[in-house]
Amino acid sequence: MAGIWGRGDPYERYVGRWSRRVAPLFLDWLGAGTGLDWVDVGCGTGALTEAILDGRAPASVVGVDPAPGFVASARERLGGRARFDVGDAAALPLPDGCADAVVSGLVLNFVPDPAAAAAEALRIARPGAVVGAYVWDYAGRMDLMRRFWDAAAALDPEAARIDEGPRFPLAHPDALAALLTSAGCADVATTAVDIPTVFADFEDYWTPFLGGQGPAPAYTMSLEPEAREALRARLEETLPREADGSIALLARAWAVRGTRPGSWTAPRLADADIA
Repeated sequence: MAGIWGRGDPYERYVGRWSRRVAPLFLDWLGAGTGLDWVDVGCGTGALTEAILDGRAPASVVGVDPAPGFVASARERLGGRARFDVGDAAALPLPDGCADAVVSGLVLNFVPDPAAAAAEALRIARPGAVVGAYVWDYAGRMDLMRRFWDAAAALDPEAARIDEGPRFPLAHPDALAALLTSAGCADVATTAVDIPTVFADFEDYWTPFLGGQGPAPAYTMSLEPEAREALRARLEETLPREADGSIALLARAWAVRGTRPGSWTAPRLADADIA
């Protein structure tokens, strides 16, 4: 998985355009107010950060991601409105108790140690702060990926080893709730967040898989040309079509939220000395 995500443009074409639609719905459900200090862990190209900036009137937002390419993309688009740092979810470059809301979008399943990341989120959260995250429903209704892997497995049994569904058991509401509960969160809750993903035509669906980033695109580009064409043909044959040739699918994310217990006060993130 090392280096599988790292450049902004291929990510945007493949899944970034859909992740931008999930983020505002997640924030509506999260329920955090305005004027807060936020940290976006695993900020990627800034989809969730942008939704916070546009919809929550924050006092401050810091985005942290391990991929310099993603951080560069986020800075280019949003650098005048938020701060972005290269950093590890399990060792955030931020002081204790500095944030009112610590969130993570579509990244927990890629973190080598999710329990350490959850503990780190609690460390930087103020008492009473909200901690939340969401991940794609890889095994269920993340249709654009589920349809891909079902077609790939029908042609190549080895594809099952890379399929995000069985590989990412954290992408389930019970697993997400257990993660935050074990980290020490109170009032833990989960929900499904659904968005339509409508592709103009088959090429609109297929071309992002040629970008090489992410498990499915990386698998696509690892195939010999003949095998890649066979996969393309199977998908073109099996994907549902509307009368106008468009492909209407659904993308589901599982979301979780909780709060940090406690009563002591800490410095505001906007005033803290950030490493």
